[in-house]
Parts: sequence; structure tokens; C-alpha cells
Amino acid sequence: MRRHELTDQEWELLAPLIPRAVTGRPRVEDRQVINGMVYKIRTGVSWRDLPERYGPWKTVYTRFRRYALDGVFTRALQQIQARADAAGDIDWLVQIDSTIVRAHQHAADTGRKGGSIDDEPDDHALGRSRGGLTTKIHLACDGKGRPLAVLLTAGQRHDSVCARSLLERIRVPRTGRGRPRCRPNHVIADKAYSSRGLRAYLRRRNLTHTIPEKQDQKGHRRNRGRRGGRPPVFDRDTYRRRNIVERCFNQLKGFRGLATRYDKTATSYEAAVSLASFLLWARSV
Repeated sequence: MRRHELTDQEWELLAPLIPRAVTGRPRVEDRQVINGMVYKIRTGVSWRDLPERYGPWKTVYTRFRRYALDGVFTRALQQIQARADAAGDIDWLVQIDSTIVRAHQHAADTGRKGGSIDDEPDDHALGRSRGGLTTKIHLACDGKGRPLAVLLTAGQRHDSVCARSLLERIRVPRTGRGRPRCRPNHVIADKAYSSRGLRAYLRRRNLTHTIPEKQDQKGHRRNRGRRGGRPPVFDRDTYRRRNIVERCFNQLKGFRGLATRYDKTATSYEAAVSLASFLLWARSV
């Protein structure tokens, strides 16, 4: 095993989920190609600069793109989560947050002919701000700092607007019978998520939460007197655990291909994030 390649344990977890070719010419070995994908997102090199030991770069890219459109790495992430949940290894004290990723100039050329692409947002999850083109990764992780759900948006999208869609992406399948688990035991978030709409949504789902209140919201509530209602419950000891989601982002951005976005399409970039998330889980199970 070389640097930036799958260990035997990681390959044993991922191998059963890789689609097999039933007919056709003999193709490059699956593990060799997957190692090329991991090397690419680990180092951030362009596809054309992949070392020859991973086979033709076009083969690695074509298969990665096919897996991205088919959701292979998303399903692999869900399967390893299901395995951990069956063993009681998931801490359902869920934390949500987001991080900004600068888009490289190679990711900015998203104009293409021939119509739209399936499952691809019109803006390709790219937004323009003072720093240029950016993508925002919205993340929900468990109490041990492992990704449960990922959502990509343009960089200028506000966190609280995307919180509901992010929480609804949490779907951990059961290894036996039963519906996927979608409900955290508790949700922790920072002040960016302090909104009446999100708090009302969490109450409707009977989800307890720890979200600090903004200063202006405190002022508005006090100015209204009794009509302002009671302040939301806030547990400082629980909120101290919010740094775990920051550690999760730190591990994901250890993949240089994620710390800067080089992929033109949101589908490919999200597949890379899912593959990196799978590897974080594989280290802990």
C-alpha cells in the first residue's frame, strides 16, 4: 500500500458496493481505479496528472463521473453509517455548521452546451462574493465528529435557510427491517442558525436543540415585554461540544481536493466529499 491509497480494511468495506461489469472487455482493476480517485482528492492534482500506476487517467475520471451520477459513494456512506448504528456506535448528539470553499478557476468554467445535466443545480453550487467564486459545504455530524449528511450550496446562501434541508438529508438505513433513522436526539448549532422559523421546525419534529440567541433577537424580545415570550432554553455545557463539527471540517479539508474546489459540477464535488466522509468513517469502525 502506498501513501494516499486505501488500506485493506477500507477496501473490504467499499468493495461490495462498487458496481461490477458483467460483460465487455477486461477492465482496469477496481481497487486500482479507486486508489486513483482517493489520490486525486487527497492531493488535489488534476486528472491528467494522475500517476501511471492507477491506469489511464481517462478511465479513472470516467468511472468516477459514472459513480458520482449513480450515487455510489453516497450509498457507501449510508451503508457504513448503518453498520455503525446497528452496533450502537453513533452518538446522535448532532451538530450542524457550514464552511466556505474557494473555487479554483478550473471550476469556474461551467458553461456547457447540450442542455442541463441530471441532478445538477443550475448554479452548480457556485456563488460570487467578495472573495470570488465560492461553494458552501453544509455538514451534519454525529457526536464523534463523523459526517451524517452533506449539502452543497452557493457560497452566499445563509446557514439558517439551508438547515432544514440539511437535517432532512440525515437517513441512516437499518441493517434489518425498519425505516431509516432520520431523527437526532439533540441538535447543536451556532448563532447563525438562530431563527424563529428553524426553532419552530425543530419543535414540530419534537427535536430538542441548543442554539444561542442573537443579541438583536434578545433586544426585540425584551422590548415586546410579555408578548415577546420566554427566552429559548440554552445549555452551556452541551454547547461546549459544538467544536466537534469544526474538527470534522478540519479532517475533511485535510483532503486538498476538497479544501479548494476544482470540480466543475456540484455532482462530482459532492461525490468527492462523500468519498472522503466514507474514509473518515472507515477509520473509526
